[in-house]
Amino acid sequence: MTTDCTSDTDHAVKKPKYKRVVLKLSGESFAGGSGFGIDLNVVNSMARQIKDVFQKQVEMAVVVGGGNFWRGTRGEQEGMDRATSDYMGMLATVLNCMALQDRLEILGLETRLMTAIDMREVAEPYIRRKAIHHLKMGRIVIFGAGTGNPYFSTDTTAALRAAEIGAEAILMGKRGTDGVYDSDPNLNPSAKKFDQLDYLDVINLGLKVMDATATTLCMDNCIPLVVFDMDVYGNIEKAVMGEKVGTIVGRE
Repeated sequence: MTTDCTSDTDHAVKKPKYKRVVLKLSGESFAGGSGFGIDLNVVNSMARQIKDVFQKQVEMAVVVGGGNFWRGTRGEQEGMDRATSDYMGMLATVLNCMALQDRLEILGLETRLMTAIDMREVAEPYIRRKAIHHLKMGRIVIFGAGTGNPYFSTDTTAALRAAEIGAEAILMGKRGTDGVYDSDPNLNPSAKKFDQLDYLDVINLGLKVMDATATTLCMDNCIPLVVFDMDVYGNIEKAVMGEKVGTIVGRE
């Protein structure tokens, strides 16, 4: 008769570091290599990664950008009224949200799309208490149309929604970069990557993680950011599990 010398901890399943998160996906990440529009192969990969995390009993909300179709600042630079241009960008986010919702539901996940601009034919209006209820009921909540107000980025939307729903972290999936650098690594081969940063470092050093409004909102509410490469399959799960991936911004 043999004796099992393994302890109970050897058989313990590692638990996620974060139980409720906001995943921020840039609009550009939806376009894949084309830079414009929606690449469904890319969205399929996103959906599968989200499902992998969801199956670990993590409550997930997703904030989506619209830069693969339109940016408010672009219109302003070309002489368009800034508020009008920003509203166009908000509508662009909903296209991405609907594509992601479709791919998630094909995988058998229950979702709710909530928008800050009323469009009841395709989405629920954003109501904070209802969003939290959906999360508790095991639904993935997708937030579209930004904050519903011009002059605010979808990064600020992610920070605001994270604070409102009590998220423990914001996971920022970037395209083509595996974290935060002191300069653009695509242009500067000697660029230095940061493993961890304080919120004030992001603001004072002018690092392109998220805009100052969003960063300050995260700092005031002690919401850590995990910045990682969205193109690498499994990085969302690694970030949720607390494994070393990308750059952590915060005071953990």
